Amino acid sequence: MGQAFRKLFDTLSGNSEIKVVMVGLDIAGKTTILYKLQLGKVVSTFPTVGFNVEKVQYKNVDFIVWDLAGRGLYKLRPVWKHYFNNTDGLIYVVDSVDRERIGEAKQEFQDIINDPFMLNSVILVFANKQDLRGAMTPTEVCEGLGLFDLKNRKWHILGTCALKGDGLYEGLDWLSSTLKEKQASGYSSTGTSSF
Repeated sequence: MGQAFRKLFDTLSGNSEIKVVMVGLDIAGKTTILYKLQLGKVVSTFPTVGFNVEKVQYKNVDFIVWDLAGRGLYKLRPVWKHYFNNTDGLIYVVDSVDRERIGEAKQEFQDIINDPFMLNSVILVFANKQDLRGAMTPTEVCEGLGLFDLKNRKWHILGTCALKGDGLYEGLDWLSSTLKEKQASGYSSTGTSSF
């Protein structure tokens, strides 16, 4: 698996930088994912207040990841333009075990993807905590967020486990290859979705 990623990224000439915003409800695993990608290990985290910004280097791509607080996300809306402006991609993290709040997760997701600054961003959804009993499948998360209804948006969903790293690098792989394609086509909307 790692060999495939190495080949893909080795084909990129030089380093390219991708700005990604990672958002989701509180306790979805955003900060755990961020530090698993950056440090390669799980670190103890506390609920994010405000945001974390980290550079995640993966092969020849630098992902500048903004991890926005999940709790009280609506309070950040007036300043979203500062986070969302010039964003290449969105990583939306869903706690797949939290079935009771999938409606709330959908509302936040829809508000974010319909923000004027996010209309050209590609969308990656991490259906996190797949290792836990009772987790919604990626298909259930798609239905819960309304992904199947999206038109003219490039999106992808992966079942992930932040603690083990399952699915995370596949997500970075999809983001980098999709954004490379998008850049080559002049950043036009493709209307394509993937699952």
